[in-house]
Amino acid sequence: MARAPRDRGTGAVRKLPSGRWQARMLVNGRHISLGSYAQKADANAALRDALGAQDAGTWVDPRKGRITFGSYADEWIAGRHDLAMRTRNDYEDLLRLHLNPAFGATPLADISVLAVRRWWARASGPDGHGRAPKTYRLLRAILNTAVEDGLIPRNPCRIKGAGADNTPERPTVTVGQVYAIAEAIVPRYRGLVLLAAFTGLRFGELRALRRKRLDLDGATVLVAPEDGNVQRDRSGAARFTRPKSRAGARTVAIPGPIVEEMRVHLALVGDHGSEALVFPADKSADGMRPFHAEAFGRQWRKALATVDGLPDGLVFHDLRHTGNTLAAGTGASTRELMARMGHASPRAALIYQHASAERDKVIADALGAQIRDAQERRAGPAS
Repeated sequence: MARAPRDRGTGAVRKLPSGRWQARMLVNGRHISLGSYAQKADANAALRDALGAQDAGTWVDPRKGRITFGSYADEWIAGRHDLAMRTRNDYEDLLRLHLNPAFGATPLADISVLAVRRWWARASGPDGHGRAPKTYRLLRAILNTAVEDGLIPRNPCRIKGAGADNTPERPTVTVGQVYAIAEAIVPRYRGLVLLAAFTGLRFGELRALRRKRLDLDGATVLVAPEDGNVQRDRSGAARFTRPKSRAGARTVAIPGPIVEEMRVHLALVGDHGSEALVFPADKSADGMRPFHAEAFGRQWRKALATVDGLPDGLVFHDLRHTGNTLAAGTGASTRELMARMGHASPRAALIYQHASAERDKVIADALGAQIRDAQERRAGPAS
């Protein structure tokens, strides 16, 4: 059998007392084991690969990958200061429930392609869980960073399509149905329903909205970069946070009919100053406490039950999807739509920076025309 190339004496293969064959490299005067193999040919191949990678400058010392996945993942989460609170909590749950039980005690260098494939087969199978794609994306992201840190030579997450969510298309409603829901819900939430549908603001962005950021004279609403979102922490308490992403901080034009609806809403909830919330909790004396998501959910479900013809499974977030669909129908470009909706991706953030505010006003005016037309149809012919 051919001997492994020695390359200036930097590598060797030897037979162990167990009968297995060990490949070793000489690195900085010390022999580093590349593993043991049942066949000498396999040990030779491992040595050739390592020496070739060393010459190419891509070799990774296997000792660096001895940190366990669980320890490295904790460091990874702690170092991600860009994560929103809800995302951080979500990642911690995925690690605790799904990744650490499988890989937590395993050294990074020992997580193989086969091990990832076996884990994925279980996680995505009939006895798996519905969050398998998101969990796979998190595993891949952590191991990508381990590659960048020089701890492992390559990422073992190589399953095509494993990170893709196969979620069904969310339903939308018509302008008339939006108004039917707004009329069916308790008055203090009417403006919430209409603003969500015709500006595309997220639920947390609406809960965080302060009066000073609702410019009815200019017909715009601002999602502030520092506290433009509300999320629940681990205790369940509402916390003001940054928007979901940098692209989430944006100014959105409001259709004309919704401006008038919001004037009525502000008069209904009372004036507590510019720092007060547009949609405060029902019993918030100073207007500074966000409305309760659970309390709103109860009223939302009651309203839906009284409106005929709504799609099955409609949720509040579908109003945002509806707004995006209606805006697309005005002829808005992809750039304009992504900027208006504050889509969370680097590409969307770039689009947000270059989107035209004047064009956004055109979108809002076109939405206003759709709203007026629907209102006229609902009112019927004049007597």
